[in-house]
Amino acid sequence: MLTEGRTPISGKRVQLMATCLCDAFHADAAAATVEILEFLGCEVAFPEGQTCCGQPAFNGGDWNASRKVVRHAVSTFRAPDPVVVPSGSCAAMLFHGARLAFEHEGDLAEVVALGNRTWELGDFIVNGLGVRSWPGRFDAKVALHRSCHTRGTGSSDAVALLLGSIAGVQMLEFGEGEQCCGFGGTFSVAFPTISGAMGNLKLDHVRASHPDVLVSGDMGCLMHLGGIATKEGKPVRAMHFAQVLRDAAAARP
Repeated sequence: MLTEGRTPISGKRVQLMATCLCDAFHADAAAATVEILEFLGCEVAFPEGQTCCGQPAFNGGDWNASRKVVRHAVSTFRAPDPVVVPSGSCAAMLFHGARLAFEHEGDLAEVVALGNRTWELGDFIVNGLGVRSWPGRFDAKVALHRSCHTRGTGSSDAVALLLGSIAGVQMLEFGEGEQCCGFGGTFSVAFPTISGAMGNLKLDHVRASHPDVLVSGDMGCLMHLGGIATKEGKPVRAMHFAQVLRDAAAARP
């Protein structure tokens, strides 16, 4: 499991890494993340110097540029509190990809320490805080996209557990559920035809299950699939799971 060796949680003060996708495209996912963490009794700090996890340059092969960004993250999130990230891919970059990039660097220990404090949001709620069910109601048939960046972690199973516990939610199965959506960050830019074909294949399987909403813990996947669907003139309702949890809790009697 990629998250072995993580620092034990003590207390409920956390640091939020909102990610560049939240900053540019999905502000409400970040807002929902803060709301549900506070609902769970967490004190949420937001280090304002934060930028990116370093994944775009890492995936593009420019590891020198990626290391600069990761070093900035290490400096920005130097406090000992857990770093919670509403993105499976960004979290995986910090506790897995960054270690590869710094394997032969003198400051590897600092990078590992940050990775050990980093949690994807769903993983943190279920496996960090021990929350096993979610209150409220959300009436919808939900197709959960398990992003490939969460493989080997507790994230997707944690999200499925939380969503499936909400009154009114019907979790749907669909074909090739573990298959990549085709986004892959810079992959979609370098190989747009392959990326688009993979996205269409994923959408075909999702649509065959007739969901009311497509949910994921990775905003890049939602942006990619939502963009393809909108361009085809067949838009899908897509939500980050934090938004579902926030809306369900707000619907409590």
